[in-house]
Amino acid sequence: MTANLSRKEVSKHGSEDDLWVIVDHKVYDLSDFVDAHPGGSVVLTQVAGQDATQAFYNLHRHEVLQQYSKLCIGTLEGEKSEVEDLQPGDLSKVPYAEPLWLAPQFAQFKNQYYNDSHRRLQKAMRVFVEEHITPEAREKEKDGTFISQELIDKMAHENILAMRLGPGKHLHDKKLLGGVVDGREYDYFHDLIVSQELTRHGQRGFQDGNMAGMTISLTAVRQWLNNEELKEKITQEVLSGQKKMSLAITEAFAGSDVAGLRTTAEISEDGQHYIINGTKKWITNGMFSDYFVTGCKTKKGFSVILVPKTDDIEVKLIKTSYSTAAATTYIEFNNVKVPRSYLLGEEDKGFVVIMSNFNHERWMMACMVIRWSRTVLEECLKWCHQRIVFGKPLITQPVMRQKLARMISLVEANQAWLESVTYQMCNMSYAQQSTLLSGPIGLLKSFATRSAHEIADDATNIFGGRGLTQSGMGRVVEMFHRTYKFDAILGGTEEILMDLGVRQAMKFMPNAKL
Repeated sequence: MTANLSRKEVSKHGSEDDLWVIVDHKVYDLSDFVDAHPGGSVVLTQVAGQDATQAFYNLHRHEVLQQYSKLCIGTLEGEKSEVEDLQPGDLSKVPYAEPLWLAPQFAQFKNQYYNDSHRRLQKAMRVFVEEHITPEAREKEKDGTFISQELIDKMAHENILAMRLGPGKHLHDKKLLGGVVDGREYDYFHDLIVSQELTRHGQRGFQDGNMAGMTISLTAVRQWLNNEELKEKITQEVLSGQKKMSLAITEAFAGSDVAGLRTTAEISEDGQHYIINGTKKWITNGMFSDYFVTGCKTKKGFSVILVPKTDDIEVKLIKTSYSTAAATTYIEFNNVKVPRSYLLGEEDKGFVVIMSNFNHERWMMACMVIRWSRTVLEECLKWCHQRIVFGKPLITQPVMRQKLARMISLVEANQAWLESVTYQMCNMSYAQQSTLLSGPIGLLKSFATRSAHEIADDATNIFGGRGLTQSGMGRVVEMFHRTYKFDAILGGTEEILMDLGVRQAMKFMPNAKL
């Protein structure tokens, strides 16, 4: 982009062979792009030599201009670009597009939860996601292949894998994302930031394919594996990216009904091993896992065992509503021999292991679906301002403003509840969280996914046919509408979690009378 051009000069280039257009006060030479244009030459010749700003933004996302910036040959004399052109790491200026503590108009005010270290981490995470994760996420979501070892290594190097487990001793000797935060000061608000920023590439299958299995399984190993030497060895292997891990609890026979699992672990004749037989289904990242944190029936109850991958374990890919990049897996255990030292917690008492481990998983899922809901809200706000219907912007329609008001209310209510719960987590031990927060976290997740249901529905109606199309203007909304149910089901269904929340409250109910 070098020349200063007049509108009169642009108007001279109005043929299919010599085609210039104006978009947002910039001039683009599309002469050699006509045949490559997805909409054909007719669309371009209709605006040749003219200001096509309104027509362009009625059909395209701004990122298209960024993608084809090399076609820009100049700017209009005395005119400046008006459209926000975000660069990696930038905050959106769209109202409610960022949580209030991040929103530019509120940045000058003190926040009771976040300090400078949180702001530094958020900035660094956003840059990392946009520069390193987003390009691969889009590619993998489309072709269904699994996350690359190169990206895993990058995340391991920056200690992003370690951060995803939450605060703890595993971070104490680490500098996070090049040293923007010291591992000892990392708290659950840092954890919240990492979880939410990791969703912003907008590829739901890849989101789970990006080491989600590790996030919900290594936490159990860290907390419950009694063999300290083995625990540290496995932690180092996984957080360095050398080994992969997943949580294998759900079966075709039992999901939320953990007590109904049929996979068995019997003690071997020498008394030193478990012999594991059974199947697991819908296991995230199972296709490329080296370890499985596995729920099994034992002689007097239920136990959780860390199972290394062997030739006696068979894995098969399952196709679901989102991309196979998630590596959703069906697993068969055929007489798998595992040392008894790989037991998590106590034998026959594995229910507490799973229930305690669920808290961080469900909280993390709430973080992510709440951020997704906000991203969809931003998409709707942008679309309502740029979409022209009946000669006016869509935002002029009262019914659209009513929908947006409801969406804003749900997004902000969810974020406020999430931050309230997160503050409690920062001031509780693991045991206290297990006792006091399983109910509130369950209710938070179920409310977040019920909200997502409503937001996805309204957003699709706002975008119309584009909200049903996997590319173009409505691709984010289409992705959300097709995949938000994963958050409503994985980690415990809405109905189970709502019931859990009330039953947990009943335990603290006094003998109170009206």
